[in-house]
Amino acid sequence: MIDLIYKPTLEGNKVILRPFHEDDLDAIEECINDPEVSKFTGSTDGEVYDREELYQWYSTRNKQPNRMDLAIIDKTNHILVGEAVINEYDEINHSMNFRILIGPKGRDQGFGTEATKMIVDYIFLNTDLKQLTLSVFAFNPRAQRVYEKIGFILSSVDKNELEYEGEMIDSYNMVLTRERWNTIKAEM
Repeated sequence: MIDLIYKPTLEGNKVILRPFHEDDLDAIEECINDPEVSKFTGSTDGEVYDREELYQWYSTRNKQPNRMDLAIIDKTNHILVGEAVINEYDEINHSMNFRILIGPKGRDQGFGTEATKMIVDYIFLNTDLKQLTLSVFAFNPRAQRVYEKIGFILSSVDKNELEYEGEMIDSYNMVLTRERWNTIKAEM
């Protein structure tokens, strides 16, 4: 098991990744209830999350020893635009899952790319995990490009994983091994 009880603050050129604060609820609620976020996370049933449930969930993120949830802050405007998460420890492969969401105020500015790179680098520099994994739906090529740019490669496809507007959508499973990450870092 990996101990992720310490939640760092990481500063990049465009974003700051930091633990969640109590006053982040309005901004994260806006992100999570955004139709594009719902679509790309597979929450396509039009569900609007209960504010009290969201508050309970996010008020406990900083205390979780087995995952790391960080708010993504637009460094220029000082607003929360999303979240980056490391979770779901896989003991057999000594790996964890990565996921990210960017709300409407943070899109198309390179925030997702920078946040992904920052959290991946942090994990490989500060843990002994062998790999990070993620899943992305086939109808989200923007996210796929970000993950590939960071070094994730396709490992498998889950066919017909999601029904969206009457169409079946595949889910692409991607992996970034420590060895590949080290190679990419050495080439930079």
